[in-house]
Amino acid sequence: MHSNNVNNFFKDYGLSIVTYRNLNKAVGWNRFMKRTFDLFFCMLALPFAIIVIIAFSLLIRLDSKGPVFYTQIRVGLDGRYFRVFKLRSMYIDAEKDGEKFAVKNDPRVTRIGRIMRKARIDELPQIYNILKGEMSFIGPRPERPMFTAQFETICPGFTKRLMVKPGLTGFAQINGGYTSSPKEKLQYDLYYMEHQSILLDFKILLKTIIILFNGDGAR
Repeated sequence: MHSNNVNNFFKDYGLSIVTYRNLNKAVGWNRFMKRTFDLFFCMLALPFAIIVIIAFSLLIRLDSKGPVFYTQIRVGLDGRYFRVFKLRSMYIDAEKDGEKFAVKNDPRVTRIGRIMRKARIDELPQIYNILKGEMSFIGPRPERPMFTAQFETICPGFTKRLMVKPGLTGFAQINGGYTSSPKEKLQYDLYYMEHQSILLDFKILLKTIIILFNGDGAR
């Protein structure tokens, strides 16, 4: 199912590719500057991220059976599939009954996983996805194919978010968190797409750092 075709998500789910070119600013916004922004902050964050990832890799090993890292297929720019990298925060049989969202006090989350999720440490390996160019530091949260299709049914137009690269953090993530409805996520993400700038990206990063310390929105 998960080929490398450009628009494979839209083909797999029988949807029409998004062509909302009224969002010209989102599509044509200075991509060179955006990429420069991503690479600059990757270089700043990488030494810290490596240390934290190594430390929590050891804790994960001690806490529960299973691999330290895991990957999931997510939907990116223009419907391209890519594998997102994360530190494992759940038990290895967490999805034995099928894909589902994490909930508050989710019993599938390990002891170390709860600590990582509170500070979003499990997301740090996604810096690799940013370096590869599959993600940006700032952008819509990348969703799994099944949930993206489900949200498009619930909230028509949800796939407009696929006009830009998904982000490690974003306007929707800092304002609504994990509990936002698909409609709320779309509204936040469209606002970002229409108003994105280096200044707005800096503001989102600053608020993300604050959230990392207070654990707001974790589950």
